[in-house]
Amino acid sequence: MGKPRVQTLLLLRRTQHCALPVGHVPRLCAVPGGCAPWIYGVAAAGAISILSPERSLIRAVQEDVSFSVEVVCDGVPTFHWSFMSAAVSRSIGAWRDGSFNITEDYSSRVRPFSNGSMALSNLRLQDAGFYVVTVTEAGGSSKDAGFVLKVTEVLYEDLQYLSVSALALGCVAALLMLFMWLMNKLYRRLWACRHRRRMPEADVTELQPL
Repeated sequence: MGKPRVQTLLLLRRTQHCALPVGHVPRLCAVPGGCAPWIYGVAAAGAISILSPERSLIRAVQEDVSFSVEVVCDGVPTFHWSFMSAAVSRSIGAWRDGSFNITEDYSSRVRPFSNGSMALSNLRLQDAGFYVVTVTEAGGSSKDAGFVLKVTEVLYEDLQYLSVSALALGCVAALLMLFMWLMNKLYRRLWACRHRRRMPEADVTELQPL
């Protein structure tokens, strides 16, 4: 029993929990792509711990989002994801131990991970809302964790409207400048014509005898 006690004490020191019995090491679900960059606590025997680095996410339309979770539990859990908003509530999918079952609405956009995390691609405005993951152990106990996703819209139409408006204003300014240039040329020509008409009358007046 000496070796399990040392392992348990080391685990307790790293996770800052003291409810683990001697010789019991709970199952820590792995993170895809390597070790998690966060520090997590270990739940007591028979309990489920769901931890995530971020519960409130903001993404733009057509971007991708990842709902990352780290689950500590006994045995192999079952993960079920669901979506809720003011207008609709529906299931996304469920999976357990590498067996994935994604609903038809999300089959082309959801990428599930064996540790319970989920990625959603090509976001739409309708994807904004609450995402809930339910972790169920083999014994039947379960626990939920929620995420809030806000989807912002890139206002391409407004940008296009502004660019068109700027182009129209530029054209109007160019036309005004051309009009002023033409008016200036016309004024100069009229002034020159009047000046030429007055010149002969002045010469005739000077040549008349006194």
